[in-house]
Amino acid sequence: MSDSFVHMKNVHKIIKDQTIIQDLNLQVTRGQILALCGGNGAGKSTILRMIAGILQPSQGEIWVDGLRWMDNRKRYAELIGYMPDDYHFNQGLTAQETMTFWAKLRGLTKARAVEVLAEVGLEKTGTKPVSSFSKGMRQRILFAQALLARPALLVMDEPTNGLDPYWMESFIQLINKAAADGQTILFSTHQLQIAEVFAHRIVFLRDGAVSLEGTGEELRGQLGSARLQDAFAELFGIIGTRK
Repeated sequence: MSDSFVHMKNVHKIIKDQTIIQDLNLQVTRGQILALCGGNGAGKSTILRMIAGILQPSQGEIWVDGLRWMDNRKRYAELIGYMPDDYHFNQGLTAQETMTFWAKLRGLTKARAVEVLAEVGLEKTGTKPVSSFSKGMRQRILFAQALLARPALLVMDEPTNGLDPYWMESFIQLINKAAADGQTILFSTHQLQIAEVFAHRIVFLRDGAVSLEGTGEELRGQLGSARLQDAFAELFGIIGTRK
């Protein structure tokens, strides 16, 4: 565990008598960018929520920087910036009001809220309510709140959904900078070309278990495919995809 910033050991998650995650072992080293890939129902969101402390495993252990959620919930939460796949914003608040609210929860200043909005290109939203924002703009607000406290670990569920090509590139640059600064990044995606561009390691999941993992180059080599998308299709064409 000394080499791992995130360590999941023999993790199971059962919800309403259904096994969602089964005997999962996963390690992420400090400063690494890891992508979780898989079809619908593969368990990606459940894994991220357990790491973020939103859900607790039915069995097994999860450590972040050597700390378990049950050891010190406050300190554990301070280590993590979590970006959900969706969020129901207060429709009457502007982006700056929303970010200032989150900053106060984190014990941060309004100046930091303004700064992080600028990082995601929303500094000029002014008095526009979040309810008027596009999907991509809402994603950028969620990304900004995950970045707010400069957390040691960024946990993001489908962070690039709805982003236009320009902000996709900006997102990749921000994530690469975070990793270069020593932050650890764990995210899920259906967009395998994104995982291939900047993830240091990629994990293919099926039915809550790891099917295959490695770098993009390693995965393409193991499956004899020129593109990660083709490798994914070949893997899940062989073993089937859970809907």
